[in-house]
Parts: sequence; C-alpha cells; structure tokens
Amino acid sequence: MLPWRLFLLLSLLSLSFSEETPTSHGLPRPLIIEYPTTAKELDEEQVRLQCDSWRFAVEANNVNPWKTIPQECADYVRDYMMGKGYGFDIDRVSKEAAVYAGSVELSGDGKDVWIFDIDETLLSNLPYYAEHGFGLEVFDPVEFDKWVDKAEALGIQPSLKLYELVLGLGFKVFLLTGRSEKQRSVTIENLINAGFQNWDKLIVRASEDHSKLAVVYKLEKRDEMVREGYRILGNSGDQWSDLLGSSMSIRSFKLPNPMYYIP
Repeated sequence: MLPWRLFLLLSLLSLSFSEETPTSHGLPRPLIIEYPTTAKELDEEQVRLQCDSWRFAVEANNVNPWKTIPQECADYVRDYMMGKGYGFDIDRVSKEAAVYAGSVELSGDGKDVWIFDIDETLLSNLPYYAEHGFGLEVFDPVEFDKWVDKAEALGIQPSLKLYELVLGLGFKVFLLTGRSEKQRSVTIENLINAGFQNWDKLIVRASEDHSKLAVVYKLEKRDEMVREGYRILGNSGDQWSDLLGSSMSIRSFKLPNPMYYIP
C-alpha cells in the first residue's frame, strides 16, 4: 500500500492532466451563488437599513455613477429630504465650514476665495424634485431649465448664514455653477430674492463648456482662478464634481444630496 502522501500526490497529478479538467489551470472555478433580493421581500426596517446604506455610499462617493435613486428608496429619500434629517445634515456642514472659515488668517490682499456651487448648495430645487420623484425619474434637462427660468428655487438658510459669514470675514466669494450663460439673469434674480448678495463673481457655463463633464468644467475654472493669483481656501458644493480635480480648495465641504449625481 502506498503511503497516504504519495497517494495524494498521484491523485493530484492525475487531476492536472485529465482532459476533463474544468479550467486550463487544473483547478475548478469557485462556486458563486447569488441570492437576489427584491424590495417586496424586504420588510420596512430592512428597506430603511438598505437605503441608509445606499445613501451613506452615495455621500462617500463609493457609488458612482448613478442615474436614479433605487426604486425601493423613493419614500426614504422623500422623507429624508422633507424631514428633519436633511435639515440637520445641512446645518452641520454649514457650521463646520463656519468654524473653519473663522480659523483662517486671510492675507488681506483680496485674493482669498471661497467658492459656492448654487443648486442644492445655496438654492434648493425641492419643489421641482417633489414633482419628479425626488430623483426617481431620470433627469430631464429641458424640464429642469423650465423650472430654473421661474427663478423660484428656495434659499438654503444654513448656507445663507455661512455665505454671509464668509463675506463678513473678508473672503472673495465666487459662485461657480453648471447653469448656462442664458440663465445668468434668472439666476441672479433668484439668488437676490433668496437673500444672496454681494458676490464677487458668478461663473456660468459658456457655449464651449456645455459638452464638458461638470468635474472638468469646474476644475478648469478653478485652474483659471489660481493662474490669476487667487488662493482657494474654501469650497462648498453638493456634488463631488464641485470639489474634486485640480486646484482643489484647502478645505472642501460636501453638502448632502441623495437625489441626483452629476459626474
């Protein structure tokens, strides 16, 4: 009788040279079993936990890109955006930004800049998204432009407090938005009606910028600021594309937005 070690070696060798070997490496593929789970199979608590997890992943930029919110999270996102949770989160971001802004020693040469995005950062489009499933529908730029032209977006009050603080501290305030040049006048009207005044620059998309991803368009505009000698010390936006790329600010502040993603 062969020793057990020799027997095992011969068995493995015979497997390696067998014509029925499952792969060219002589080892079977790992067995992966997926158990699909639908929203109908989840109870209320499980749906909430799933959507909590999804929102966390979205805010951390671990889920990207995405076009719509998950079907089962429609009520969850609505309740979050219309309830206290969103308000608390917006307030916390603004307060943390205010603490940082107050800690910065400005140069006094007029070159220290704080950048603000507009939509879902200074102005809230919740009335529009309430009619479009809070992100459950695929974004329709034509319908959204009709809403923008009404100049009825709501001011986000914690952001207004931060905005006024930053101005009072002596920062230059640049508004950098993905809105188009043709929407400049209605955007100014909307901002003023919502309490935002005295900014230094309002930067909108020119015709040559329309084909660019938001992250490319915005980093290019920040690059221009830096070439002009500005120091970007703070940046507030609800999208990662507002904040990432070259010429990033010393501190960036991401406002919550589980309704849509802009690359």
